Amino acid sequence: MKLLTKAILNALPSLYATDHLMAADKAVLVKFFCPWNQWSWYGVEYDPKQELFFGYTKGHYKEWGYFSLAEMKEVTGPMGLKIERDLYFKPCKFKNLEIS
Repeated sequence: MKLLTKAILNALPSLYATDHLMAADKAVLVKFFCPWNQWSWYGVEYDPKQELFFGYTKGHYKEWGYFSLAEMKEVTGPMGLKIERDLYFKPCKFKNLEIS
């Protein structure tokens, strides 16, 4: 599975481009998830040269920060499973995101 399509890449603002917005008003444009545990990553900004996202992570803790597309591509779980992009995720503002 392709983790980042050209359409998503073109829609993602560059790093720091949304610094002027409150977290609740930031647009979440892509969601990645780990199929063998409860981790999810929500991309808000992206630097294609560094393959680096800024966004929200739901893992051991729920927090804003940076995560690497290159590292997500390298992860291999049980039975060869990989990190996936949620094909059914609809972009929305963070305040409208349903995170359990």
